[in-house]
Amino acid sequence: MMKKTHLAFCASLPFLLSACALNAPPEKVSVAPPSQWYAPLPKTSVPDANAAGLPHHGTLTDLSQWWQQHNDPLLLDLIQSAQAVSPTVASAMSRIEQSRATSVSAGAALLPKLDATVSATRTNTQAPLPLGTTTQAALQPSWEADLFGGNRATSRAAQARLQGAQANWHDARVSVAAEVANRYYSLRTCNKLVIVTRGDADSRAETSRLSDLSAKAGFQAPATAALARASAAEGNGRATQQRALCELDIKALVALTAIDEPTIRNRIAQSEMQAAPAAMISITSLPAQTLSQRPDVFIAEREVAAASAEVGNAQAQRYPRLSLSGSIGVARFQTAGVSTDLQTWSIGPISLSLPIFDGGKRAADVDAAQARYEAAVVSYRASVRQAVREVEEALVNLGSTAERSEDARVAVEGYRASFNGTESLYKNGLANLVDLEESRRVRLAAELNAASLERERMAAWIALYRAAGGGWSNPDSAPAIAAQP
Repeated sequence: MMKKTHLAFCASLPFLLSACALNAPPEKVSVAPPSQWYAPLPKTSVPDANAAGLPHHGTLTDLSQWWQQHNDPLLLDLIQSAQAVSPTVASAMSRIEQSRATSVSAGAALLPKLDATVSATRTNTQAPLPLGTTTQAALQPSWEADLFGGNRATSRAAQARLQGAQANWHDARVSVAAEVANRYYSLRTCNKLVIVTRGDADSRAETSRLSDLSAKAGFQAPATAALARASAAEGNGRATQQRALCELDIKALVALTAIDEPTIRNRIAQSEMQAAPAAMISITSLPAQTLSQRPDVFIAEREVAAASAEVGNAQAQRYPRLSLSGSIGVARFQTAGVSTDLQTWSIGPISLSLPIFDGGKRAADVDAAQARYEAAVVSYRASVRQAVREVEEALVNLGSTAERSEDARVAVEGYRASFNGTESLYKNGLANLVDLEESRRVRLAAELNAASLERERMAAWIALYRAAGGGWSNPDSAPAIAAQP
């Protein structure tokens, strides 16, 4: 009876041990983002000082086809070329493969292992026994029972990091696309500014020429002619500087896309910049729904899940470990011309490892894993706050550029008319050169501001595109961000 009791206890030991639950922290943490976007509205919108709402007519799903909405084939080609050669994208793809291999390896720890062995032995025993040769072939299965879920926790951590690596790949592609687009629109704006500054320089040069003729004829003081020459030199220097800035943009596009410079120059010269639609993105959903589509927030959330699983694995290392092995094979013994075939098998040993003393190593590993988990939670919540900030900043910038665009257009028209009138008076001797140069300065400033404002508007659109996730789709059915009750 005592023997049967011992056998029953040994048989039920794994189940008794597995009943000990681990106390791992939660894999998902709650973050309470604002219930609506907070950014100032344009004056023409519904008067609500707290909610952010721009007159957009698209939907969030349009982000996946956002670049196509620009109707600019050259921009699409540049983005595709840059993504194909980007070391950032390639590195992200490499991390996916590494994470996938790690996930497979972690999952394999849950399954039995099977090894095959083949051996041959030549023995010499004491006389009168002759020499003998033994050959063996065997299959050796082994399995470690995951009593406390340590291996399962490792597998979950690896899977979470694989999902994060996949999201990071998309984030890298979005970052490269945004960088190329920003540089592309910078070049387009720069070319417009070259036209503005070159026209201003030519106008100043003509004024200088007329002033020199007038001074030589004695109708103007030499100081007036000197002022006109200084103004012409200033305008020419500004035009030269602007042209150099455009060259820098071209060099940057060459480095980003690996397309040779003559090809980019020719395609830039042959293509026309298409006007962007008035509204390309609609951010009308709640912040929690929008932010769950951001790869960086999802990556941070997956890192929390991985860190939680690692805490569980570290805790499992403090408990007993149960393993089982066995062997089945065949053997042949040859001696003095006689062969003997044998079949062998064994079950065991069943090994139970009980940690007793390790100098505090396992407890320290649990503390370290817990600290990493807490750091991951802090990082996740910080990434959510940063995401909210980026979306709202982009909305603020879009609202600002929308409100200023009409003012900028009116300012350009007014200052151009004022300059033309002052220039006409100057040519007829009814205005002095100082008045003409002041009028020219404010006209140039208005034209430069209008061109820069268009560039700022496109930069705000690109920033909102990135802040809203760039068309990436969260693989989880539930939102990654759960509002607190």
